[in-house]
Amino acid sequence: MSRIGRMPIAIPAGVTVEVAENNKVTVKGPKGTLERVMVPEMEIKVEDGTITVNRPNDLKRMKSFHGLTRTLINNMIVGVTNGYEKVLEINGVGYRAAKQGKKLTLSLGYSHPVEMEDPEGIETVLDGQNKITVKGIDKEKVGQYAAEIRDKRRPEPYKGKGIKYADETIRRKVGKTGKK
Repeated sequence: MSRIGRMPIAIPAGVTVEVAENNKVTVKGPKGTLERVMVPEMEIKVEDGTITVNRPNDLKRMKSFHGLTRTLINNMIVGVTNGYEKVLEINGVGYRAAKQGKKLTLSLGYSHPVEMEDPEGIETVLDGQNKITVKGIDKEKVGQYAAEIRDKRRPEPYKGKGIKYADETIRRKVGKTGKK
C-alpha cells in the first residue's frame, strides 16, 4: 500500500476544495485558485476537513497514480495558502539582472541581453542585482520558470560562474596547471 497515498490531507481554514466530474479538483484559498484534472480512476473524498485518496485496485499503474494524486492535491493546498518560491543566484563578473515591469533582463556575458517575460501567475522579485526570487502558487510553474532562467547560463565547474539555485552546490574542478 502506498504510504503517501494513504495519508489524509488536512484542509486548512479559509480553503475550499471541490471535486467535480472526471476528478477535476478545484482548490480556492487566500492566495488564489488552482484547478487540475486528476486520474479519473482514483476516488477522491472530501469529508469533514480532510481529503482521502483511494485506488480501485492494485495494478502497477494505479499504485503509481495513488501517491501522485495525493501529492498533487497537497501541493495545490500548500500553494493557495503559503505559495511557493525558488531563489536563484547569479555569480560572475558583469553578470546581473534587472527588472522592468513584467520583463526580466539578464546580462550573462553574451553579446546581447537576455529578456524573459514573467508567465501568468508567476512573479519574479530582485534582491540586489544578483538574486532572483521566483514566486507563485503553482509549484510546477514556479519550478519550471526557475529552471528556464537557470538554463540561460548554467553554472560552470571551474569558476562557478552562471545562474544557480541558492541551495545548490556546484562541484568544482581543478583547472589546468602549467609545466615546469
